Amino acid sequence: MGNGTYIIGEIGQNHNGSVDIAKLIVELVSRPVREEYFGIDLQPMNAVKMTKRDLAHELSDSQMSRVYDSPNSFGRTYGEHRAFLELSDEQHFEVYKFAKERGLDFVETLCAPSCLSIMKLFSPDYLKVASRDMTNIPLLEALAETKIPMILSTGMAGKKELDEALDVITKYHSNISILHCVSQYPTHPKNLNLNTITYLKKNYPQYKIGFSDHTIGISAPVAAIAMGAEIIEKHVTIDRRMKGTDQAGSLGPDGVNRMIRDIRITEMSMGREEIFIEPDVKSSKIKLERSIATNINLKIGDIITENDIHLLSPGDGFKWSERQFVIGKKVKVEIPRNEIIYPQNLE
Repeated sequence: MGNGTYIIGEIGQNHNGSVDIAKLIVELVSRPVREEYFGIDLQPMNAVKMTKRDLAHELSDSQMSRVYDSPNSFGRTYGEHRAFLELSDEQHFEVYKFAKERGLDFVETLCAPSCLSIMKLFSPDYLKVASRDMTNIPLLEALAETKIPMILSTGMAGKKELDEALDVITKYHSNISILHCVSQYPTHPKNLNLNTITYLKKNYPQYKIGFSDHTIGISAPVAAIAMGAEIIEKHVTIDRRMKGTDQAGSLGPDGVNRMIRDIRITEMSMGREEIFIEPDVKSSKIKLERSIATNINLKIGDIITENDIHLLSPGDGFKWSERQFVIGKKVKVEIPRNEIIYPQNLE
């Protein structure tokens, strides 16, 4: 991760079991974004994320065999549904290669130690730990042993669970990022608590802090940037009307563009922690600020009194705080009423 906000487009299961759909999502998030008013080309997303499960280590047999009667179901039982949505190691590798061709990093959420089988084909840039697995110590150890940088989501974890997970991982390495997250889909604004971002930055300063967003819309990730988040993760899809439980709560093409635009503009807008006059404001300052001006016609030889002056624009003359350089001075040239008094007008 370099400078600027690191934006991850989460594919999750929005590929609906299709490598081609996954590639379309990769192509979507890799498109550059144009800000038309100022004519700025904005950096697109930095990475895509996929999820790998081992269904033998996912749910109990009774849960996997239960009837899954839903408009979003891809199988008669929940196990059949999950199997339909699962891509093979080779298919993950195919999407990985396509993402690399498009200049994107590749993040993998691995849900069981056995999912590390993908490492025979490729090494992700980051390994993501879903918040449900923050207490899955065998998985944390297996992922940490790879020494690949890790990203942790806190959605189902409090401070205790987070600290215990960090204790496990830091035995192997400390290249860790922490994302504030609320595991409610979609997340209600009253439950979002973005102030957790500032809490994490204060209490875990050695790690990059970000935000994994499950809200509808783009206001939350933009606000998170203003609060200091360095990483944003957001579900994306090619069509929010597609079948699937995550599609409606994801960003479609227009939403992706608007979020990237607003995040990049927000990070550009943050600046530095001080008050100063921006150089590009200089022309407005001269045009609009006020300077000492005459409120009567002044003739050559007149001595200026405070009653002879007031303030008018433009702002390229004496300020009121500099009136000691005007009051009591002799006029060298005639100055009409309501004109700025300049140093060359005075003896």
